[in-house]
Amino acid sequence: MKITHSPVANTLSLLACSVLAAAMIALGAGCASTKQTEDLLSAAGFKARHAATAEQQAQLKSLPARKVSTVEKGGKKYYVYPDAAKNIIYVGDSAQYAEYQKLRKEQQWAEEQANPAVQLQEATVWWLD
Repeated sequence: MKITHSPVANTLSLLACSVLAAAMIALGAGCASTKQTEDLLSAAGFKARHAATAEQQAQLKSLPARKVSTVEKGGKKYYVYPDAAKNIIYVGDSAQYAEYQKLRKEQQWAEEQANPAVQLQEATVWWLD
């Protein structure tokens, strides 16, 4: 007995597998994202400052975790990224933040190019239009 599948069913199966593979890769990448973010921030020129006092540690923990936030002091805007587990905050200015964004986009592009599942997913989208 021969089983045949329609081209639409094959395309949908391929797309479902691609989406599943991309999701699994994204979940695995999430574990390393804090380290990658900190590496990118350092490469962009952000300074790592240690929170030594209880007051500094409390301020550090009050910031959104795993997110770059803005803080103003003395009329100047700073960008900060807390790592409460290590009692470290990464601090940069506008130029360093722009460099961080550039590096992050370059890294995302490189990861997408190295990920055949993402390439396949993007390639199959036009088939369904």
